[in-house]
Amino acid sequence: MPRRVCGCCGPLRPRYKRLVDNIFPEDPNDGLVKSDMEKLTFYAVSAPEKLDRIGAYLAERLSRDVVRHRYGAFLTTHALYIESREPFQPPLMCSMHLCDFVKFANIEEDTPSYHRRYDFFVSQFSAMCHSTHEDMETRNKIRVAGIKGLQGVVRKTVNDELQAIIWEPQHMDKLIPSMLFNMQSAEDTDRTGPPTTPSDENPAVLAENCFRELLGRAAYGNMNNAVRPVLVHLDNHRLWESNEFAVSCFRIVMYSIQAQHSHHVIQQVLGHLDAHKKSSPRVRAGMVQVILETVAIAARGSIGPTVLDVFNTLLKHLRISVDFELGDRRYSSSSGNANSTFKESEERVVQNAIIQTIGFFGGNLPDYQRSEVMMFIMGKVPVFGTPCHTLETTNMGDLGTKRIQVMLLRSLIMVTSGYKAKSIHAALPAPFLDPLLSVSLMEDSELRQLVLEILHNLIDRHDNRAKLRGIRVIPDVSALKIKREKISKQDVNFMKKHGQQLYRHIYLGCKEDDNVHKNFELLFTALALVTIELANEDVVIDLIRLSIALQDMAIMNEDNLSIFNRCGTMALVAAYLNFLSQMIANPAFCQHVSKVIEVRSLEAPYLLPETFFREKCTLPKTLERHDKNLFFLTNKIAESLSGTSYCVDRLSVPYVPQVTGEIFHFFALINSWVALAVCFGSLSICIMNQFDCCI
Repeated sequence: MPRRVCGCCGPLRPRYKRLVDNIFPEDPNDGLVKSDMEKLTFYAVSAPEKLDRIGAYLAERLSRDVVRHRYGAFLTTHALYIESREPFQPPLMCSMHLCDFVKFANIEEDTPSYHRRYDFFVSQFSAMCHSTHEDMETRNKIRVAGIKGLQGVVRKTVNDELQAIIWEPQHMDKLIPSMLFNMQSAEDTDRTGPPTTPSDENPAVLAENCFRELLGRAAYGNMNNAVRPVLVHLDNHRLWESNEFAVSCFRIVMYSIQAQHSHHVIQQVLGHLDAHKKSSPRVRAGMVQVILETVAIAARGSIGPTVLDVFNTLLKHLRISVDFELGDRRYSSSSGNANSTFKESEERVVQNAIIQTIGFFGGNLPDYQRSEVMMFIMGKVPVFGTPCHTLETTNMGDLGTKRIQVMLLRSLIMVTSGYKAKSIHAALPAPFLDPLLSVSLMEDSELRQLVLEILHNLIDRHDNRAKLRGIRVIPDVSALKIKREKISKQDVNFMKKHGQQLYRHIYLGCKEDDNVHKNFELLFTALALVTIELANEDVVIDLIRLSIALQDMAIMNEDNLSIFNRCGTMALVAAYLNFLSQMIANPAFCQHVSKVIEVRSLEAPYLLPETFFREKCTLPKTLERHDKNLFFLTNKIAESLSGTSYCVDRLSVPYVPQVTGEIFHFFALINSWVALAVCFGSLSICIMNQFDCCI
């Protein structure tokens, strides 16, 4: 009787097992036996009921190869399965193969595999991530398999000494879009609700986790290759205009990468914005919004030399946007284009996004960097009569230059908000103060308002401005609970050096005929803040002299000012002297001011802010015939301050605006040249006389 052979290992083994065993060669690095693979494929197609068994046994053999470190045959088998996955659709086989591949990816090998590459797997898994199968459940399973496969490739390669291979552009251009595609699909179907499938089977959740893991492993030299495909994907799918997904992507990027690499991401987005400078306004606005998100996250750490690059690029695009806006306006006016208003409003969206980004970024920088940014932006503000090569506004005309000025000053307001320097000299250095006050002398009320708001931000170091909002005669200043400190020596020196510039700015600002209510309100706040933060005995006397000079200017009207401007100046002086007298707590001074205000309330209420700044206020035709009891008198103020530490003798010297700063140095230089010319002229005459005598 013939000997019976075991069915597990002999000829009586099932045919499908024998066919599977035959495809594996003796040497695992030789790959699979091609002829036997064809036999197995033909058998699987002929007997589809055996597919699950074939898959189970094949998975068993692959697991055995992984344990025995026979990776060559293992990877070849997976590659062939994936490549011919259409006839092998049963989920059991798919899950088994994927499970084995993930196990293989998590194995730590002692030596790097110089001969092994994963190009094929990246391509095939990426294709699976983009499955468009008609059945949603099947489509999701295929995509999940693809994402898990990519995750396995990433884990296997980044731990290898040859990890640079996976960061090559040809791989990143497949990996990154595959993940973003699945994340984007979830955005399209509203991810705000609870997921309909478990997280480990949800393509969007898996893709985001894989995306985060990949970025978290990116080294210094790999950031560009990792971020560029994100930008390209957003371009190809037109995701900048409705930029919620773009913003979400870069939030993930910034929170996933190592903090010291943040500046790489910002620089790439800035470069992408440069490349799209001719794109539609909505696209550019979307990119600026992404920059805002990235710098908002990066500002909490250190972004190194990128700071000025960010501002330089944003200011350049601000000029470009204004140029587009004005170009469309000129074209529409000549051709009668009805879409001009729409285009202008879209460009305003870009400009507002840029200003918001500049302000937010600058406002979150450390103080030492914020002061540099303030100087940088101020250097870009075009001033009539001075060259401004950086923003190229020379060909934009007055309207374009005005638009740039307004937006740059608005950005400065945001940057300076909350900035509290230890000394006023640090907040208002001469290279910043001189050009800022030059802008304040322009014949445009809006520009002067913006300059005053910037000064408020920098002078107000104890947050008193909110208590001073609105110009008015304050009955009890002590009720405001003003916070103040004794003026420091540095601030005393600042006022000695630059106080006349501030006084001149306020004096000339009151003379501008296009002033509106807001201008007078901001001037009042400026005077009050100077009193709180910078006023010692000498500064108080200077402020009183300035106030009396403003009153005299309104009364005598040598500059032919409008009655509105004159009454507004008188109301400003009343509100301020009432505030000042209570701040220095001098009873006699307070009494004189109160008496004048009482008389005005009865005889000339339009000279008080509460009445003057109403919408319907009847103004007189002239102020020349008014009784002197309506005015603040220098001799009365001097009497009230006599016997105190104040130098009242200086009150008898009328205030005259002094030319200071750059203008002062310019005239001083001219005077030096004139004196030198006179000197040389006298010397030449003397030499000629001596020469005549010799002859």
